[in-house]
Amino acid sequence: MSTSPSLDPEELHQVASSFGVDAAAYDRARPRYPDALIAAVADAARDGAAGPTPRVLDVGVGTGIVARQLRAAGCAVLGVDVDERMAEVARGDGTDGIDVEVARFEEWDPAGRTFDAVTAGQTWHWVDPDAGATRAADVLRPGGALTVFWNAGDPPPDLAAAFAEVYRDVLPGSPLAATSTASAETAYRQMMDTAADGMRRTGRFAEPHERRDTWERTYTRDEWLALVPTTGVATRLPAARLDALLAGLGAAIDAAGGSFVQQGFTLAVGAVRA
Repeated sequence: MSTSPSLDPEELHQVASSFGVDAAAYDRARPRYPDALIAAVADAARDGAAGPTPRVLDVGVGTGIVARQLRAAGCAVLGVDVDERMAEVARGDGTDGIDVEVARFEEWDPAGRTFDAVTAGQTWHWVDPDAGATRAADVLRPGGALTVFWNAGDPPPDLAAAFAEVYRDVLPGSPLAATSTASAETAYRQMMDTAADGMRRTGRFAEPHERRDTWERTYTRDEWLALVPTTGVATRLPAARLDALLAGLGAAIDAAGGSFVQQGFTLAVGAVRA
């Protein structure tokens, strides 16, 4: 539902810091990641780890969605995030939450710690691709991997066209208003290519490798309208503009029968620290 941002570093930081405007809603609405991908990341981290529980650093941990999945797969996870509001949700009540340190990843101090894997779900496009890959290489053990990934998907073509019309009316400058026909995969592959190039430029990783998992999900009107405000296009909108956007999207879904099936995919790119 978003495209690769073309913003300067300070604007990137402002958008990346805006997702906590309603962190609990973000945690409820955002989709989880394919079990097969999470298992592959955990298995790779376990291979060569010093102990039975691999140590994973999750960049842009947010409310802990990826971190909780990795912990369920047998990993010990530390999160880094720029937004204290998101970190509070990830930490929970302190008894079963995720440990989170608040900082920009490029400036975060690892304090001598090393990890068996570094991950980033739906967040690496907010990180400088060169500085981020360098910092990941700094904290990975030899043989550990950096893996970054994104969920995305496409509604049915007629509904995609209707959504684009709403964005053109309400947010004419939005990337989502630009076209009703291009697959979301085009934009996300650009993010993946940018991430891979950053890994290559460090000279500290083996050649990056890609992975693609497919899935589908049925969204009701209410579920989709709960998801939209958690996206980078919407988190900083004035209330009146957001209300207009949600009203238009809701009407489009109502006209399509009140629900739709999203054909989704998760794109991942990773590289092993040489």
